[in-house]
Formats: sequence, structure tokens, C-alpha cells
Amino acid sequence: MTHVATLVCNPRAPTLTEELARRALSALPRAHALRWLDQGVAVDIAFTPGAQDDLKEFDAAVRIALDGAPVDVIVQPNQGRRKKLLTADMDSTMIGQECVDELAAEVGKRGLVAAITVRERVALLKGLHRSVIAKVIENVITVTPGARTLIRTMRRHGAHTALVSGGFTAFTNAIADAIGFDAHYANQLEIDANGFFTGGVVNPVFGGDAKLATLRRLRIEHGLTIAQTLAVGDGANDLPMLREAGLGVAFHGKPAVAAGADARIDHADLTALLYAQGFTRSEFARDARAASAGRQS
Repeated sequence: MTHVATLVCNPRAPTLTEELARRALSALPRAHALRWLDQGVAVDIAFTPGAQDDLKEFDAAVRIALDGAPVDVIVQPNQGRRKKLLTADMDSTMIGQECVDELAAEVGKRGLVAAITVRERVALLKGLHRSVIAKVIENVITVTPGARTLIRTMRRHGAHTALVSGGFTAFTNAIADAIGFDAHYANQLEIDANGFFTGGVVNPVFGGDAKLATLRRLRIEHGLTIAQTLAVGDGANDLPMLREAGLGVAFHGKPAVAAGADARIDHADLTALLYAQGFTRSEFARDARAASAGRQS
């Protein structure tokens, strides 16, 4: 079997039944038996398409067979599923918030940031003290379910992981450490001698092109092929790296991003990226904080 369709649902509300899995199997050509990665949560279905077949068509066929069930579908070649490099967006991907929105909220300007550039957003923060970042991280920022498990598992199996953000290093430094990334890259805010934001950002601005360049640079540095890379994000500036990666995943992404990526995750948490690589639940690294609380993170 040359290809695989992976079905994944939210592990906190398992809805993937044997019946649903068999419906999906019936929608695929020359499909093999089900291989459960986590009973009720994730299953692999190996199949063999024709040489000229479009994988997006099989994705659509499986979704039709699932008839609106809250289950995500990832269709890809079977060979080389386990990746050795992950580049991941931060805001609304690895964390549940947009950091610049939370900073703007501190000066009563949250509603002004949605449709303006990075430089214009940073200008709104002029005069805010750097100490507010620690306050926002402690009181507002939440790590996306599955993030720590994803990063720890990939690192345990030899992958390099990098947080790449159009946000700010003042956030990525703490968040990358909290989640367990190997490295992080983002914009750097200008701060004066007294610790106040000047309203400027250090050149060059780190955006979509920089995310793509970082993926390419890290791939070359680690001696990897494109097929060995994985990228995940939700916004327009993530699309260049999603299209470049061996597997580009839109995580709860905006419609244009979901349409442009290889795969989309709308229902599951970030452990879906492990199931997409063929990991079984028993192979996951567990975060001590999650285990003590009786939940996956």
C-alpha cells in the first residue's frame, strides 16, 4: 500500500467508531484493514491510488463518507511519514491567543490591531513597560492541548523542533521553553534603557518569508530532504512554509490556509500531528504536569 489516510478526532471527546472508520475505508481504492493508533481516537487506513490520482479527491471522498462527523482526515504517501524537522507557528497554533492582541489590550487598543501591519501594531505599544509581558504570559496565555506531547515525542524520536512566529521573542523565549522546543525565531521589540517599548521593531521583520527561509535553512543544516519536514500554522503568513514542507498542516486554520495546506486539523488537538506520522498512543512522550492532572497536553 503506497498511501495512508489517517482519521483523528478530539481525544477529549472520542467519536471515531469502528463504523465510521469502515465507511472511510470503503471510500478508498484498494484499501487495507484498519490499524488503530488509539482506539476511538485515531486510525490508519492504507490504500493504493492510481498514479495520476489527486490526493485531495480522496480526502474529499473520505469526508463525504464520514457524513459530517467531527473527525479530521490526513491523506499522504505512506513512505517517510515520520518527520525529522518541525516548524510551528505560535499564536493560535501552539498557544490559544494572539500575543499582540493581548499586549494591545493592556493599553485599551485590542480592537485596532486586526487589519494593520506588524510595525503599525508595535507602534500602538509605545510607552508600555516590558514587565507586562510576564504578566500576560502568566495570566492570559494558554498552551494548546497536545502541544507539549507533540514536541516532546518528536524530540524523543530525533526530530528538531522550532517555534517560528510573526510575534515577538519576548514571548517566544518563554513559550518555547515551556513547551519544550529546541529553538525559536520571531521579531524583536525595541526597548529603551528604562524598559519601555519604543514603538519600534528591530529589522528585519520576521514574517511569512522569514518562516519559509527558516524552514529551508534548518532543513539544510540538518541534512534533511523536503519530505522529512513538517510545518503547522493557522494564518496567511504560515502558507509559504506549509506549502514548502513535506507535510504542511493547517491547525484550526483560516479557510484560505486550510485550502492551501496538505492537510487540515479542525477538530483534534495537536497530537493529531503525531498520529499523522503513524505514532501510536503508547509511543507518546507524556508531560509530567499533564500526567499528574490526568490529562494529555
